[in-house]
Amino acid sequence: MVSEYDFWLLDLDGTLVDVEWSYTRNVFDRVGDRLGREFTDREADILWNGLTGSRDAQLRAWGIEPSAFWDAFHAEEDPLVRAEQTYLHEDAAFVGDLETPVGLVTHCQQFLADPVLDHVGIRDWFDDVLCCTPETGWKPDPTPVERVMTNLGVAENGHRGVLAGDGAGDVGAAWNAGLDAIHVERVGHDRRGRCVLGDYRVHSFEELF
Repeated sequence: MVSEYDFWLLDLDGTLVDVEWSYTRNVFDRVGDRLGREFTDREADILWNGLTGSRDAQLRAWGIEPSAFWDAFHAEEDPLVRAEQTYLHEDAAFVGDLETPVGLVTHCQQFLADPVLDHVGIRDWFDDVLCCTPETGWKPDPTPVERVMTNLGVAENGHRGVLAGDGAGDVGAAWNAGLDAIHVERVGHDRRGRCVLGDYRVHSFEELF
């Protein structure tokens, strides 16, 4: 099915790359110290992987103000350490061989995404990279997806595209932008506590070939 599409868009964290658990655990320990609240392994897993959908909604449900959390979280993230502890999923290698326009649409912030892309050596896979901000909007809002499509020259001109990601927000962003959606389930339905419906539902990109 890879050849069916005129362009590909992809998410980054949890889709193409992941980080060692020890890094995640250490970050949440330090964020907890800043906020005066401990995070359990399950809570850290939920927030890091977005298992329940909107992270801000989950934070509010736990009585945590999202802006305070994200300020603390970004203050404690070390871009170089994170990059060093990030690894590329082997089944993602096909992206580097795509002969169509390829874009990256990620919630990972620019100061973190740049070192990661360089460390795992995949920056040249993408013709356009967009790190979402409050100004661009956040998936499932289609706005950041549509911006990348415009930058790739594939917007509103009949090109057929697909967006692949590991979260429900990626699927929603794809559908809201009129694209097909691939959900790659990296954590498992049991751990997520739900199934995410996409046009394609896989545990590995190898299932697409």
